Amino acid sequence: MKALTNPTTLRHFGLNQVQLSDDILTHAFKQEWNYLTSYEADRLLASFRETKGLQPKAEKYPGWENTEIRGHTLGHYLTAISQAYSQKKDKDMLARIEYLVAELAQCQQESGYLSAFPETLFDNVENRKPAWVPWYTLHKIIAGLIAVYHATKLQQAFHVVNRLGDWVANRALAWTAEVQTTVLAVEYGGMNDCLYDLYNLTGNNRHLEAAHRFDEISLFDALREGRDVLKGKHANTMIPKFIGALNRYLTLGESERSYFEAAVNFWDTVVYHHSYITGGNSECEHFGEPDELDSKRSDVTCETCNSYNMLKLTKELFKLTQDIKYADFYERTYLNAILSSQNPDTGMTMYFQPMATGYFKLYSSPFEHFWCCTGTGMESFTKLNDSIYFYADNQLYVNQFVSSKLLWQEQHVTITQSTSLPQTDRVHLTVETMEPKQLALHIRIPYWAAEAIEMTVNGEGVSPIVERGYAIINRIWQDGDTIGLRIPMKVAYSRLPDSPHVIGLQYGPVVLSAALGTEDMVESKTGIIVSVATRRMILKDYIVPQGMRVEEWLGRFDEHVIRLGEDLAFALKHTDEDERLVFTPHYKQHRERYGIYWSLLDLGSEELKRHVEKEERERNMREATLDAIQIGNDQYELEHQVKGERTYGGTWEGLNGRMVAAGGWFSYQMKVQPGAELAVTFNQLHTNRSCDIFIDGELLATEMFTKEWKRMFYERIFVLPDSLTAGKEAVTIKFMPREMENGIYGVLRTLKRTT
Repeated sequence: MKALTNPTTLRHFGLNQVQLSDDILTHAFKQEWNYLTSYEADRLLASFRETKGLQPKAEKYPGWENTEIRGHTLGHYLTAISQAYSQKKDKDMLARIEYLVAELAQCQQESGYLSAFPETLFDNVENRKPAWVPWYTLHKIIAGLIAVYHATKLQQAFHVVNRLGDWVANRALAWTAEVQTTVLAVEYGGMNDCLYDLYNLTGNNRHLEAAHRFDEISLFDALREGRDVLKGKHANTMIPKFIGALNRYLTLGESERSYFEAAVNFWDTVVYHHSYITGGNSECEHFGEPDELDSKRSDVTCETCNSYNMLKLTKELFKLTQDIKYADFYERTYLNAILSSQNPDTGMTMYFQPMATGYFKLYSSPFEHFWCCTGTGMESFTKLNDSIYFYADNQLYVNQFVSSKLLWQEQHVTITQSTSLPQTDRVHLTVETMEPKQLALHIRIPYWAAEAIEMTVNGEGVSPIVERGYAIINRIWQDGDTIGLRIPMKVAYSRLPDSPHVIGLQYGPVVLSAALGTEDMVESKTGIIVSVATRRMILKDYIVPQGMRVEEWLGRFDEHVIRLGEDLAFALKHTDEDERLVFTPHYKQHRERYGIYWSLLDLGSEELKRHVEKEERERNMREATLDAIQIGNDQYELEHQVKGERTYGGTWEGLNGRMVAAGGWFSYQMKVQPGAELAVTFNQLHTNRSCDIFIDGELLATEMFTKEWKRMFYERIFVLPDSLTAGKEAVTIKFMPREMENGIYGVLRTLKRTT
């Protein structure tokens, strides 16, 4: 762990101090504002009133807002409208905030409890019964109320969240060590993070102690020690935990330095070993093996919530360290994952961002889905002006190249930035000041600069001091002084660690993708009404260099990419795809199938043959699957009506699963048809025991585990007799151990019979 080399802690500017003038970003904010103001407050509040025993004033919203996770949207919404209000100071938005808080105050119970669902869901978590992440939802509500207070200083918001914090403390501080372990095994969002924030407001030590109860010490220790234990873990569960760990350090200081070190190592692990070219991470919401990225590219990679949370962590780490790697990553993810996630025509945002070639972007609907990424999308697009500039005393860090105006009220200075990056390579800054000011401007030299940057002050060339990746100009600035920058750009490629001949392209800061048409753009569903793209046809996702081998083509890469006119559009040379593929900024790609990553394969190679065969196998599996459940993933299990006693989900040997104790059971409803089969993954660690499998209450089979202990998963295929499926579209599949605890893992599937 490297010690801090710069003890200065930077501060961020308030959202009211940075005004965007970039056309794309101002349009994105306007779309989000229109969406937020189209919500009916009473519909968001309906389930909160029900839980208190009050008559709802309107019908609750559908989708996730009519499930066990209901209320999470209002939490995100409170944060988003607080951020929007901070920028515009709109009186109608303030009235909306005040109404929501007043209504929530009415819905708060005597104990301080406030939620859109009853406390029994928290009981279920503690008693190892299935429940869909109640602590995750409560985190959103607490964070939203704190955001309201910071934006408006509304005392009623403080009073409500203070009492809710008391309820959390009373519950969490009563846990035994065993119950605490059980609770922390179920996604709890950033409960530690929001409770540290609450403690910073209230000074109540019970809120601080409650925050500690949500600190997963063994996890933090593993990452602090440099151990990558992320395989199989739910990515958007992990990231907020480390945001909370860093907040513990920020709240309590150097005595908690190990939590800072854990957050630093976690960030490094995710960014350098689990992330794609866009900055996004995860497949099916989970981390895989470190550096295994190509093998995990699919239709459900890169959950957008993960990118939102990684940027929160990145911002705070940059403020503490001034390490340019955080600024570089922030830009990468901001442009290519966050900005890329909003449909500019509708303002709706994405859940997954496919990294497999041939899929397309799918967005939420305004008032039907209410996904987690709908909520984080609200927040992301009401703080697009965040993290462009930072400061300490008279030092200013210019981290992002975005047309904007900075109102540096602390120095009585205004700085206007204008740029057309990445369309051109120019950036221009103008200083406005009432009196001469000694200021040190730190301007980021981005990792993607193709050559040395050129800089002028008042039109004259200068050679700035360069330290830690920043060009620094420290001088007395006069009103009207200007800085000019030229940052050369070119198309570059990056490889995937597990497949060095799979590459993605970017031009300057923007990732490029190639449009692949609109044929058969039919969506499917996964989890609880989550829309995902389909790729039912075989789409060519590889490129074969012509007249040379792959490494020779890459070795002369600059010769093999051409810009098409003045637009940001690029084509390849000396490949079999010269005439078909045109690469453009991915954040502008919204209406077609696309490809970010491409396999480069030598003509006639065995690798080319294997690639084609693999595509065919995967297509056959997709076609054979009737239904599938990601075991241990609460959302996907709830979609299949999970029920059970003495059962719990988790990760073992890097694979998600569900365990059940002797005398307990769990079940799912799954689609079937005549001639169906059931594919179940077991673990050979479970020796000398057995598990009964029932179909609609009738015994299908008993899996007898071997006596030989092995760290190995294996799949078993069970034929479902016609007598158990005749006339049925779905059945209940129940698992019940006989003697000792055991479980199932991975993906549970029903399949069309293959023989």
